[in-house]
Amino acid sequence: MSALLAGVRVLDLTNVLAGPFCAYQLALLGADVTKVETPGSGDLARQLGADATLSAANMGASFLAQNAGKRSLTLNLKPEAGKAIFRRLVETADVLVENFRPGVMDRLGLGYESLKAINPRLVYCAVSGFGQDGPMRAAPAYDQIVQGLSGVMSITGDAESAPLRVGYPVADSIGGITAAFAIASALVGRERTGVGAFLDVSMLESTIATMGWVVSNYLIAGQTPTPIGNDNFTAAPSGAFRTAEGLLNIAANKQEQFVALCDAIGLPQLATDARFVKREDRKRRRAELTDALEVALTTKSAADWEPILNKVGVPAGRVLSLPEALDLPQVRQRGLVQSFEETQGLDRPLSVTRGGFKVDGQDPRAACPPPALGQHSDAILEAAGYGVDEIAAFREQGII
Repeated sequence: MSALLAGVRVLDLTNVLAGPFCAYQLALLGADVTKVETPGSGDLARQLGADATLSAANMGASFLAQNAGKRSLTLNLKPEAGKAIFRRLVETADVLVENFRPGVMDRLGLGYESLKAINPRLVYCAVSGFGQDGPMRAAPAYDQIVQGLSGVMSITGDAESAPLRVGYPVADSIGGITAAFAIASALVGRERTGVGAFLDVSMLESTIATMGWVVSNYLIAGQTPTPIGNDNFTAAPSGAFRTAEGLLNIAANKQEQFVALCDAIGLPQLATDARFVKREDRKRRRAELTDALEVALTTKSAADWEPILNKVGVPAGRVLSLPEALDLPQVRQRGLVQSFEETQGLDRPLSVTRGGFKVDGQDPRAACPPPALGQHSDAILEAAGYGVDEIAAFREQGII
């Protein structure tokens, strides 16, 4: 596969998830990503994850998930010597990604305006919870905080259980993928203008932006969204239905799909029932319709119904656990998971997910496993022109 971002040099100063996930997407596409970490501790995610042994070794499962394909340089940015090293790296960099609180890089003397003077072509991406300006700019932000403030939690769950947190760090992930998209766009723009850009990515705004349909229903139609559990507010029957074994998602959003569903489950009369003939009627009488459908659906398992309904053009799928999802033949055949037999600092093989898309029929893959803390410091500094004795002195002084 032609690495789409081959030759692009990225300095990744980020921690935990949103920023590292962004830089991971760039690494998957072939960018040369240098992860700049604090000596001794590094990315906080190195200490996070379900395996305490890995966390104690500074190779936590949370870190391993989105740092393959990167090199690690430990560098203390507080002393002037550390700043000087960093500025030298910036001279030849294409992209810088950081997710410090707004103002931190400026206080270090390494903000965008300062670095732009060194390298006008630099694409500088600042990922933060709330953006670089505004009354909340300095507020601390974690995924759950953003989920709550964005309105996501208010519409997750049902009338009894909401508000609920989405079961994975969705706001962090959205912020990261938004940042990666913005960076790729800025790199394309730079080819036209010859100059870089300052990208201000807000996790809060990125998350709200992905709620397009519910936001538009409020802004345009004046409808305040409410939590409706596993039902789809746009149509009925569309949601999760009980079967003899397991839940089955059905999305009969079109009239012809509703008719096909009724025929397939042996209840053709429902399609002509006056209560359910029209789309809006079905939405108003959603509970009645669900009860009627589940009379038939509970005669077979979700695994049985899935192929039956899909065959007649009714979108349907089982509700699976994560292990079951990863074991789907579809997922396995397309190679979403990449494995490394050996990773420095690990005593086991490592598997991570890739980007979720293909380029010319091939899945972008990380060129190397996640790095141990400071694994590539010497090589990176040597490539930047520092001699062996200088590097040894930096290490003795705690600069690297």
